[in-house]
Amino acid sequence: MEKKKRKFKMPTAYTLLFAIIVVIAFLTWVVPAGEYEVVDPESGEFEPIPGTYSEVEQNPQGVWEVLYAPIRGFFDAQDIAFFVLVIGGFIGVMVKTGAIDAGIGRIVRGLRGKEHLLIPVLMTVFALGGTTYGMAEETIAFYPLLIPVLIAAGYDSLTAVSIIALGAGVGVLGSTMNPFATGIASGFAGISIGEGITLRLIILVLSLVIAIVFVMRYAKRVKEDPGKSLVADMKEDNEKHFLEGQSGEIPEFTRRRKAVLWVFGITFLIMILAVIPWAYKFNIPLFENINDVLLGIPVIGPFLGNIIPLGDWWFGELTLLFLFSSIIIAFMYRMGEEEFTSTFVDGARDLLGVALIIGISRGISVVMSDGGMTATVLHWGEMMLDGIGPVAFANLSYLFYLPLSFLVPSTSGLATLSMPIMAPLAEFAGVGGEMAVTAFQSASGLVNLVTPTSAVIMGALAIARVPYNVYFKHVWKLLIVLSVMVMAVMSIAVVI
Repeated sequence: MEKKKRKFKMPTAYTLLFAIIVVIAFLTWVVPAGEYEVVDPESGEFEPIPGTYSEVEQNPQGVWEVLYAPIRGFFDAQDIAFFVLVIGGFIGVMVKTGAIDAGIGRIVRGLRGKEHLLIPVLMTVFALGGTTYGMAEETIAFYPLLIPVLIAAGYDSLTAVSIIALGAGVGVLGSTMNPFATGIASGFAGISIGEGITLRLIILVLSLVIAIVFVMRYAKRVKEDPGKSLVADMKEDNEKHFLEGQSGEIPEFTRRRKAVLWVFGITFLIMILAVIPWAYKFNIPLFENINDVLLGIPVIGPFLGNIIPLGDWWFGELTLLFLFSSIIIAFMYRMGEEEFTSTFVDGARDLLGVALIIGISRGISVVMSDGGMTATVLHWGEMMLDGIGPVAFANLSYLFYLPLSFLVPSTSGLATLSMPIMAPLAEFAGVGGEMAVTAFQSASGLVNLVTPTSAVIMGALAIARVPYNVYFKHVWKLLIVLSVMVMAVMSIAVVI
């Protein structure tokens, strides 16, 4: 009796990252250990000075260090990990209210009969979700709502997939404040989330415009000639499947849900204002002055406490913001104490895996640093970068992250794994850590538009009944255009 061959199955991110820890620990026995002189030794921060590398005594990492690395990594990244958990709770509370579903449903209902306008409007809405809070899994709920509307209007299911997946996807690609991409990467790069926001905003706008034009051209072609649809052979079957027995029920857009969306938007606006270094980088002391006035008022000042001015916030303050906003939303939506706490905890539980990945990934940096490898790898990078110039570095960083994003599909894991190395290399090349963050998030966002390891993409294609090869055939040219645009924008940014 023949034994069936087992198909290779990609290990989980946890196993993959722990395996990297083991490999790095082995390399500490082989790779020379070294160190750099740092800018401010008393600060405890590793800010290497180019050209000061020297070899030190080898410090190979053993079994104990390997097993202990994820735990130490979690301790090192506890502020970011807790921030992720609270963001999960915040999103859980938002989803519970149904406000986002109702808001988008209201747009869909309002534009019936003008379905071609759904493309730019909804893609912009989904992109805003992607760029602010990394909207991904939440999009799955909108496919059953949107597909019947578009098929009834003369389009196809691939158009619906393009609107939702590419809309949210280019938002993530051009993440301005996305805590799971920009936030975590900036944290491990040792820079403010607000640094580089102008560049990322330009990439976001251009990506969105390119994607909207791409989808509208395809939709128009299908509308005029259904035979040009990439899923034309499934037309009758899809019409029967999606149009018969579909209620298309849209949550009611009540005043309370509208108010919840206002709080949601204001929260992210405060986040943007809070992390842009107004005073120390742009010499705009507006929020410091407002703080001084408020805290100088008798009774009110002491009552408010030692508020940190906007522009100086970091993960602790941002965690407080989203926790407080969650409570406000729950109060507005009249959630009971038990309902709120259970909803918040369930939302945080959904992102517990992300928090654990951050700890394990950070463990890689712990082993590298303790084994003296970090400085050595930086030294090798410094020698390779010598003379290539900032434009070449920006583009090579982006190209480097494309295959790496496929091999390490966890955005947070990849950010934690790579930023402690890439950010100092960016400084050596004279482009700043924010360029490394932008290269990372743009490449990761692009790969996540098409990678078959993405549960979001594969789930969406399953709902829409679109084969993966058809979807890839549809978007591969768009991916090339987006890559060229990102590299061009980064090149211009480092020159001016």
